[in-house]
Amino acid sequence: MLVLTRKINQSIHIGDDIEIKVIQIDGDQVKIGIDAPKNVEIHRSEIYIAIQEENSEAATASNQILNLFKKDTKKD
Repeated sequence: MLVLTRKINQSIHIGDDIEIKVIQIDGDQVKIGIDAPKNVEIHRSEIYIAIQEENSEAATASNQILNLFKKDTKKD
């Protein structure tokens, strides 16, 4: 992990098209701004984890449904 120190209005760049800028520091909270192309998804970690879990559950349910159809067609 790369750890950087930045002050308000300073930024870092990721690749050629993503910029992360420190907007405000208030106590133990830091507000950041992220400038990235629209096709780049940006989520807080807890949201990202929830999306991954939901996708996994949906894939499992989909596979279970497909298996039911496979079993049903084998009976014919």
